[in-house]
Amino acid sequence: MEQEAGNVPDPTGAPDDQEKETRTWAMILHLSLLSGLVLPVAGLIAPIIIYVIKKDSLPGLVPHGYAVFNWMISAIIYSVLSLILMIVVIGFFTMFAVVILSIAFPIIAGIKASEGQVWPYPLSIPIFK
Repeated sequence: MEQEAGNVPDPTGAPDDQEKETRTWAMILHLSLLSGLVLPVAGLIAPIIIYVIKKDSLPGLVPHGYAVFNWMISAIIYSVLSLILMIVVIGFFTMFAVVILSIAFPIIAGIKASEGQVWPYPLSIPIFK
């Protein structure tokens, strides 16, 4: 029996079309958190919209979505705690750290996603698994 050309595994290990699309959308999902730098609410809404639209057609996107949502919730919690701690000055430093991490982590995760890896954000509270 002959196999169809699309079913033959690629000996080079190159990703197929669906995997490429998953990697691309996973990268966009992570980097969409940075849209909050342009429009404050967009950093919360854009990842949710991307996830809801693409999760059924790209099942490999689900773990990336969970990583993003865990970080979104964690960053909100850390920001609220930092605001409270501003009374005793340390909150200014922790808020600065949250802002820096909220920029750096999505960039790192986006790069890892483009390589086909799911990168769990450090310091994120694992709400979704």
